[in-house]
Amino acid sequence: MSTAIPETVVSRILMLRGQRVMLDADLAELYGVTTKRLNEQVKRNIERFPGDFMFQLNVDEKSEVVANCDHLGQLKYSSSLPYVFTEHGALMLGNVLKSSRAVEVSLLVVRAFVQIREMLSAHKDIAAKLDQMERKLSSHDQAIAGLIDAIRQLMNPPGPARRGIGFTADINSKPGKMK
Repeated sequence: MSTAIPETVVSRILMLRGQRVMLDADLAELYGVTTKRLNEQVKRNIERFPGDFMFQLNVDEKSEVVANCDHLGQLKYSSSLPYVFTEHGALMLGNVLKSSRAVEVSLLVVRAFVQIREMLSAHKDIAAKLDQMERKLSSHDQAIAGLIDAIRQLMNPPGPARRGIGFTADINSKPGKMK
């Protein structure tokens, strides 16, 4: 296995119950064992897999996973509910399977989880910077609008009411009287 993280590994990491996890079937495929063998090893070493390392899906979660993941069509007809493993559980699988491939795959899986964490962190940083820029632009827009109003007022000054040169006839005045 290469140290480059294939997209297939990253794409098989799901978000369930607020955690990033991988299905037992996907991990079994990566480790080069059957799902049955993988789950047998887990049951033999169940003390190594507490609830924050592994949990079993309920019927609704299984249906959702099957509906959202094209490669899990065969899981739809299975009567058993699959197990899912967190990053720590996937790493522990490498220890209980005890093969050179298992060691390489567990490192690959952990790197995939780390890559996703880094990508999410980068996206949060970018989103925060965009919000900050938007606030700055909004204040700049207000300042620019104020400048434009001031320039318009300078271009059209309200002139004082000036009296013209010479005399004018007042229509309302009586004849013979000048103002």
